Amino acid sequence: MTSPTATLLICCPDRKGLVAKFANFIYANEGNIIHADQHTDFGAGLFLTRIEWQLHSFNLPRQLIAPAFNPIAQSLDATWQLHFSDNVPRVAIWVSQQDHCLFDLIWRQRAKEFAADIALIISNHPNLQPIAEQFGIDFHHITITKDHKTEQEAKQLELLRQYKIDLVILAKYMQIVSADFISQFPQIINIHHSFLPAFVGANPYHQAFERGVKIIGATAHYATADLDAGPIIEQDVVRISHRDEIHDLIRKGKDLERVVLARAVRLHLQNRVLVYGNKTVVFG
Repeated sequence: MTSPTATLLICCPDRKGLVAKFANFIYANEGNIIHADQHTDFGAGLFLTRIEWQLHSFNLPRQLIAPAFNPIAQSLDATWQLHFSDNVPRVAIWVSQQDHCLFDLIWRQRAKEFAADIALIISNHPNLQPIAEQFGIDFHHITITKDHKTEQEAKQLELLRQYKIDLVILAKYMQIVSADFISQFPQIINIHHSFLPAFVGANPYHQAFERGVKIIGATAHYATADLDAGPIIEQDVVRISHRDEIHDLIRKGKDLERVVLARAVRLHLQNRVLVYGNKTVVFG
C-alpha cells in the first residue's frame, strides 16, 4: 500500500446514526475512507465496526487523531482502538519441540505475506535454536518447571519488555501460560490442534481417534486464563476416515495448524479482529 492508512476498531451500544457519526468524523477532516465494515450483535445490543482511511490528505496529524476522536467515543460509551498501517508490530514466537508452525510463520513473514518483525523466539527446549540462528533471530531457552514457573515467566516478561514485543504467538508451545502472565501481557495468539470446543487440553488427536470422529480441526484463538477457551479468531477442518491411524491425524492436523495460525496472525496484524466478551468479529 503506497499511502499509509489509519484504522479505527469500535464497539459501542447500538443506536441510530452511528455509521454517519463515525464517517463524518473522517469526512470533516478530509479523510478518504477505503474500507468500512460493521456488525450488529442484536442479542448483546452492540454495534461493532472497522473503518480504514488514507492519511495523506487527512487534516489531523497522527498524534491528534485519538484526542479528537475520544470525545465522540465517550459520548457513545464506546471502546475503541486506533492503528496505523505503517507501524510494524514486533512479534515473539514461542515454541517447544515441533517446528512446522515456526518455519511456516518465518517463511510467510519473509515472503511479506504479513507485516511484522519477528524479533525473538522463546522456547522451553533448546532443539529449535538452529532455526533461529539460520534466520538471524534471537533465541532464548527458558526451561519451565512446576516449581520455578513464576520465576521463569518473570524472565519471559522481561524479555518481552526488552525486545518491545507487541504480540506473542504460541506456535506449538506445549506449556500452559499462567493467568498472571496473561493479565500482564494479554496479546497472545495460540494454535490448538482441535476444532474447539471439542477435545481441549492435551493429546486431542488421540482423543479424536478414540472417539472415531470423521472431521478433525485446528483453532487459533487469543489466550486467556481459561485453558483453550479464549476468543476464537480462525478455524478449519479436514475429513478423515476409518482407515486413518493416529499418525495420519497428526500429519493432516499439522497442515491445518500451519494455515489456521497464519490466517489468524495475518488478520490480527491487519487489525481486522475485534474482541468483545469471549467472541470476535473478524472483518473481511
